[in-house]
Amino acid sequence: MKKILLTTALLLGGVLLGACGQQEATSQSSDAEKLSIVTTFYPMYEFTKEVAGEAADVSLLIPAGTEPHDYEPSAKDMTKIMDADAFVYNSPELETWVASLTDSVDPEQTAVIEAAKNIQLVEGTEEEHGHEDEDSHEGHDHMYDPHVWTDPVLAIQEVETIRDDLIAKFPEQKATFTENAAAYIEKLSALDEAYQAALKDATQRTFVTQHAAFGYLARQYDLVEESISGISPDQEPTPSRLAELKEYVEEKQVKVIYFEENASSKVAETLASETGVELAVLNPLESLTQEQMDNGETYLSVMEDNLAALQKSIH
Repeated sequence: MKKILLTTALLLGGVLLGACGQQEATSQSSDAEKLSIVTTFYPMYEFTKEVAGEAADVSLLIPAGTEPHDYEPSAKDMTKIMDADAFVYNSPELETWVASLTDSVDPEQTAVIEAAKNIQLVEGTEEEHGHEDEDSHEGHDHMYDPHVWTDPVLAIQEVETIRDDLIAKFPEQKATFTENAAAYIEKLSALDEAYQAALKDATQRTFVTQHAAFGYLARQYDLVEESISGISPDQEPTPSRLAELKEYVEEKQVKVIYFEENASSKVAETLASETGVELAVLNPLESLTQEQMDNGETYLSVMEDNLAALQKSIH
């Protein structure tokens, strides 16, 4: 009898061990089957993560809180891109270094996805790129405005491009990418509707920002953005430009000047002090800090905060 019980126990143990081993193997296999996707800065990360869902491990190349305009990838970063199944970036106007990837990345191994490729970029004004020190910003001049993601409607177009290019590269995931993208686009459409409703009857349609990051948003909702700096946040305005802005703020009876938490706000603070107007945050979403990400802030939540901030001056 003892022998029978021992045999039964051994058999049961073998079955359980086999089941555990099979479960572990399945788990490892599932992890191994996940796609690896590298994205440049925060909006590209969120858009891609929402489309890919559980089908991919999506990573952020440019560290949280880092200014993407002047970022240059390290050799380790380049290797990370080349080892990935897909690489998602906004446009050559922002990630100017992407051109150097052409000879390094094997398109059979890594799908290179330009999220803004189907969007007509708008040229910067003379003020935005005409007063730079050519030596100090060599390689980072922006003749075209890359900030398309600050417009919810254009954000939808970027999500659609990411979806379509991922499907083209990984057709077996078409149903997943299509379903995920549809759910996220529904949220972006609701965001657009909120902006339309809040801004459609505004009588004061002018707002002043720290740098020219909201031109597409302004055009989408029939607003006028005046910026202190140019397309790059590190562009310094000339004394004559500041004098023009001071006159502009007073003439248009601007109530708020918007600055950015993750960039120097000294010039915005000076202009606000000289004109006696309020300062408020308008986030261009070029990056989120690690703290913001840990606190659950997202593209959608920050854009909702931006709308509330805009309503302080757009009325």
